[in-house]
Amino acid sequence: MTNDSTVTVYGTEQVKRARIAVAAVFTVHGAVTGSFATRVPWIQDHAGVSAGQLGLALAFPAIGASIAMPLAGRISHRFGARTALRGLLTLWTLALILPALAPNLLTLCAALFVYGATAGMSDVAMNALGVEVENRLDKSIMSGLHGMWSVGALIGSAAGTVAAHTATDARTHHLVAALVLTALGLIACRDVLDIQSSPDEEPPPRFTLPPKSALIIGAVGFCAVFAEGASLDWSAVYLRDVLDSSDGLAAASTTAFALMMAVARIAGDRIVDRFGAVRTVRTGGVMATAGGLLVVFAPSPAVAMCGFGLLGLGVAVVVPLAFA
Repeated sequence: MTNDSTVTVYGTEQVKRARIAVAAVFTVHGAVTGSFATRVPWIQDHAGVSAGQLGLALAFPAIGASIAMPLAGRISHRFGARTALRGLLTLWTLALILPALAPNLLTLCAALFVYGATAGMSDVAMNALGVEVENRLDKSIMSGLHGMWSVGALIGSAAGTVAAHTATDARTHHLVAALVLTALGLIACRDVLDIQSSPDEEPPPRFTLPPKSALIIGAVGFCAVFAEGASLDWSAVYLRDVLDSSDGLAAASTTAFALMMAVARIAGDRIVDRFGAVRTVRTGGVMATAGGLLVVFAPSPAVAMCGFGLLGLGVAVVVPLAFA
């Protein structure tokens, strides 16, 4: 969405408020992910699925997101950016409830499909508005916005760690979290830019082949998203089932990953300005690889948590750079 497709002119103060609002939306979005990731072991036990079946189920968020994400642009074009984000973010926060309710593999796959579809569409909508604010401010803010996503993931995972440590039923935990995050999301959306398409503007095509440069950027972004998603979804299960840690300590691995991502992303804009995007991505790739190897060969939960933290540092700025 570009300035050419808008019908509203915003002043500097409005754009600054919109930046804060979008940052709050990113925080809410991240908190949903953190809340879910820490309770994956509980969800696995409740649904009665094996590790292999859980792996199958955890593919469905990606499937749902892949199918639904292209629809986000058309929804924003039809209803306007603010209304679209408000609706899509609400669907995403409420979808947090579904996986914990699933009693078997089939319903878990269906719940995670909806979870991923709503996550993907709201992700596209908020990033589009983030880029719009970045363009209007004429300064790099995307890494900082994704840093707020990681702060949200850190908050959500910290709350999830407490819930897991106290053996709180994930259905109760996720119901409360979903209601709170839905309310916060609706408040945050009030000040985002309300980008409207021009009356004579054609809607975006259903499908178009991207240029080669976009494919390369997309491939790099995919690798980072894959590593990020795998760490969030599997870190707690890995520590509990492979390294024999308690549920509380296993959930803390997600917190360690989110903490390191938050630190790197908040500092990411300054790092990119100083060292350049290419050098930053290359260095991050080396760090992420080292972290992944440390996780795989970890002899104890503590070492694995260090590996997940290093992995979080490595992949932190790659995704926001790909979006930008």
